Amino acid sequence: MPPPPLLLLTVLVFAAARPGCEFERNPAVTCVDLQLRTCSDAAYNHTTFPTLLQHRSWEVVEASSEYILLSVLHQLLEGQCNPDLRLLGCAVLAPRCEGGRRPCRHICEGLREACQPAFDAIDMAWPYFLDCHLYFTSEDEGCYDPLEKLRGGLEADEALPSGLPPTFIRFSHHSYAQMVRVLRRTAFRCAHVARTYSIGRSFDGRELLVIEFSSRPGQHELMEPEVKLIGNIHGNEVAGREMLIYLAQYLCSEYLLGNPRIQRLLNTTRIHLLPSMNPDGYEVAAAEGAGYNGWTSGRQNAQNLDLNRNFPDLTSEYYRLAETRGARSDHIPIPQHYWWGKVAPETKAIMKWMQTIPFVLSASLHGGDLVVSYPFDFSKHPQEEKMFSPTPDEKMFKLLSRAYADVHPMMMDRSENRCGGNFLKRGSIINGADWYSFTGGMSDFNYLHTNCFEITVELGCVKFPPEEALYTLWQHNKESLLNFLETVHRGIKGVVMDKFGKPVKNARILVKGIRHDITTAPDGDYWRLLPPGTHIVIAQAPGYTKVIKKVILPARMKRAGRVDFILQPLGVGPRNFLHGLRRTGPHDPLGGASSLGEATEPDPLRARRQPSADGSKPWWWSYFTSLSTHRPRWLLKY
Repeated sequence: MPPPPLLLLTVLVFAAARPGCEFERNPAVTCVDLQLRTCSDAAYNHTTFPTLLQHRSWEVVEASSEYILLSVLHQLLEGQCNPDLRLLGCAVLAPRCEGGRRPCRHICEGLREACQPAFDAIDMAWPYFLDCHLYFTSEDEGCYDPLEKLRGGLEADEALPSGLPPTFIRFSHHSYAQMVRVLRRTAFRCAHVARTYSIGRSFDGRELLVIEFSSRPGQHELMEPEVKLIGNIHGNEVAGREMLIYLAQYLCSEYLLGNPRIQRLLNTTRIHLLPSMNPDGYEVAAAEGAGYNGWTSGRQNAQNLDLNRNFPDLTSEYYRLAETRGARSDHIPIPQHYWWGKVAPETKAIMKWMQTIPFVLSASLHGGDLVVSYPFDFSKHPQEEKMFSPTPDEKMFKLLSRAYADVHPMMMDRSENRCGGNFLKRGSIINGADWYSFTGGMSDFNYLHTNCFEITVELGCVKFPPEEALYTLWQHNKESLLNFLETVHRGIKGVVMDKFGKPVKNARILVKGIRHDITTAPDGDYWRLLPPGTHIVIAQAPGYTKVIKKVILPARMKRAGRVDFILQPLGVGPRNFLHGLRRTGPHDPLGGASSLGEATEPDPLRARRQPSADGSKPWWWSYFTSLSTHRPRWLLKY
């Protein structure tokens, strides 16, 4: 007669709680080969029956709603939290046999914090079998990391090959694993000024890895501007990916060698490099081989989405608001209908990254031509495929574009046979919509949703250049990259505070004649990119009086002028009006984006949307109920 289920579960829990207790010593537990296809990439080869959920055979496991959920999570969450969450679930459905150890609770808790917004976005409850306290244990109890195989080979810092000088850069194409190792090795070598961090995962589960350079890595310093460079948004455009890998190694090496220019740059600027925004597409393109100049293979991500057409179309909304007198046409919120479409996890990761860090300047590196383009990318008249469509910061965007193009030897080459020769008369820069118009671009989104100014750099006509061309490409782009990074120190910067010296967050900085405001960061600091000339600058915030200052920026000025503002309270009206207004904004799948684009605490009332009056279930419910007579009501939030 088999023992009652409750008693058996007690025995399992007792055994798992003792690190030295082998499952084999319990006659009620059997170790078998791991045969689940969905869990085939787990970090172990043997599992046990009965499982922690009391499943006693493979047939029972595979027919369970829990296993079916793990099998389709990839599609349900549109690639988010994959494959981390699947491997976490496998650790419960097919528990590790060796040593009787359970997965680590801190791994579960970290994933739940990161992945809960993805479940909220599809109105699905957090799966009961991923209860971090019931099925997982602490490190003191001898737990194991269920993601160790996923991280294997990428986490450990590797020593540099012996005999190589510190300035060594290998000018070759880098696979995903090679790219990650180089970035982490570089950050390890320059640990006092560099670190790596992930902003999320691609649809196929690859880390979107960033390397950061700063005098205090991981911290935003007061009035230190933040810059980002992004490569490989189109998987088959690989030159930018390699340029940023080389740039990371160059910045580290030159800093260690005492290069005064690089030391000054890293000590005054926080630089974030994302070499590959589309690592899945790169794998497709790399399979074709270097030198392949196809225009589609590998361009999109694993969902077949063009990531540079996948951002919210805020430009159309801008044109509408620009016609309305007194309406703000900056920091435009993401429309709710945008989330009804297919949004790539790579796109979500970038948007959340932009809401987390107050970026001032950005460049996206592409391939297929030789030119620098700048917003707007979408024509003012949608029917016009080519139409000059400037932003209010047209002068500044031209300066930023020229900062890259003017020091690039090939962009300035007057040869008739030069790639992209049709842009020579324009100085190798062009307004994006005047080149060709499209919606959903990353540059327009940067400008209209945040404080960040982004340009697009086309590095050459060959999208996947042969390896022997990479060194020359680096020589052509190195100075342009450095010169562009240094332009973040153009214009003005300062702190907005009240009369008691307390920073004023989200205060508006207006420039007369330029209808595009920027806002202060949480510490009250701001950066306003401006061309040379005389400007009237205004600082204002709800509950305070306006402060107006006249600013003169000389043509040769290379450091941002310091302009601080002290705001006096009005003495009437609530000081926190704007913050209260933001808390009532719509729920955002990114984790609570405000109506003006800053990250805020999500509203629990709006996050828990009630089902419709007719009692209808979420769209995915019919799929699960059609597969089994056992309806998994634990998936329903309400």
